[in-house]
Amino acid sequence: MEKGELLLCVSNLSKYYGLHLGCEGINLTLHSGEVLGIVGESGSGKSTLLGCLSGHLEASGGELFYHGKEGLLDLNGASEQTLRRVMRTEMGVVHQNPRDGLRMHVSAGGNIGERLMANGWRHYGRLRAEAVHWLERVEIDASRVDDLPAHFSGGMQQRLQIAKNLITNPRLLFMDEPTSGLDVSVQARVLDILRSLVSRLGLSMVIVTHDLAVARLLADRLMVMRRGRVVEEGLTDQILDDPQHPYTQLLVSSVLLH
Repeated sequence: MEKGELLLCVSNLSKYYGLHLGCEGINLTLHSGEVLGIVGESGSGKSTLLGCLSGHLEASGGELFYHGKEGLLDLNGASEQTLRRVMRTEMGVVHQNPRDGLRMHVSAGGNIGERLMANGWRHYGRLRAEAVHWLERVEIDASRVDDLPAHFSGGMQQRLQIAKNLITNPRLLFMDEPTSGLDVSVQARVLDILRSLVSRLGLSMVIVTHDLAVARLLADRLMVMRRGRVVEEGLTDQILDDPQHPYTQLLVSSVLLH
């Protein structure tokens, strides 16, 4: 896919938990090579929206179309088998807590290799070589390939989770608070690696964060959510330097975030 082509198109998406609103009336587009940031305070609906976009939550209504390698796909109406295949080959999800995205008692190399094996790889030597290559790309020493993620630091676990998702060269990556809970110096290292990989691989990405510094560093565009709805959207610098909605102004002044 050429950079700039439409990848994701969402219209009037909603998600309810019984009578409780998760998100409502969401419209968005995402193009290849673009990073979309979704920001808002806790409970604003941003993680619910990410769950619907990534196929981990079933939307209550609306349309969600993905322009994949096999053509236009309705993610809301696709079979579970089709969704699993697309998620395994064309998409990746990096969780806020690495323990949700890694098998902590399987080696680092084994975690990375699992995704390749699910895509038909069987040669042990090739699997191991590819795992080592990706460990190095996320700045984990190749000597740790047989170590368990349970013995890694939080920052290393998050970088391993990134490697695990990127090894199959997905076109679209979903990230939920990827640097939350990390020390500032570790956070900076993870963000630098992410920014470099996004640029080199031409990745499209949707990132949920409460940290506006993370959003400014990574996102081309921002959506600001409050109480399950989008209240403002636009180019990242435009939103953060000249917020128009009163809620966004509060976010930028850190009243709600600290």
